[in-house]
Amino acid sequence: MNVHSAVKAGSEGFIFTIASITGTLLIGYITGKVLKIDTKTSHLISCGTAICGGSAIAAVSPVIKAEEKQLSVALGTVFILNSAALFLFPFVGHLLHLSQNQFGLWSAIAIHDTSSVVGAAGKYGPQALEVATTVKLARALWIIPVTLLTAICFKTGKQKMKIPYFIGLFILAMLAHTYFPMEATSEVIVRVAKTGLTITLFLIGAGLSRDVLKGVGIKPLIQGVFLWVLISGAALWAVLTLAA
Repeated sequence: MNVHSAVKAGSEGFIFTIASITGTLLIGYITGKVLKIDTKTSHLISCGTAICGGSAIAAVSPVIKAEEKQLSVALGTVFILNSAALFLFPFVGHLLHLSQNQFGLWSAIAIHDTSSVVGAAGKYGPQALEVATTVKLARALWIIPVTLLTAICFKTGKQKMKIPYFIGLFILAMLAHTYFPMEATSEVIVRVAKTGLTITLFLIGAGLSRDVLKGVGIKPLIQGVFLWVLISGAALWAVLTLAA
């Protein structure tokens, strides 16, 4: 991927990103109140769904001073849905005959963690992977304003904020590929990257167990599934309508 294709893909997903993040956080707050879920747990699940799964949860949790149980429940909820998305999204994409561009946008908006987005989009096709990766990482930058807004809403003052380092590494790799072509080594790098991704996705699946399912609890899981289905359906309608 180079800078020019990244800017194009990022601009196409910008409106989708703003609308989906705002809508998910608002609906997540309402759903948490209706289901009477602990406020911090509900907010962590909403942030994980709205932005980029575990990375967003890890960034927001110290700001709201979340307890270990609250953090575990939110991560477990997102983790379960990530595992399901790896199988469901490519299947639905082919069933609906989505284009590479459409699937890339849809998966970047509706799948939680970056690793699962890359896994699903990579299975669908190279163009879908390029679009999905750029839009997802641009989406991940919203961790910063959402975390700052969280600090204001929860009135926690100045707390430690964790920004995922992979965003900076992605930008550096993209710049290097654009301005310092490395034809001799690019094939090796791609092969190593795919192997690393395969291992990552295997570990995601290996961590799914009965204990994880039991530890999450029914209400947080209902909230997570509801938000996920809602954002997935809305994003699918958007890409079918606006990104044909």
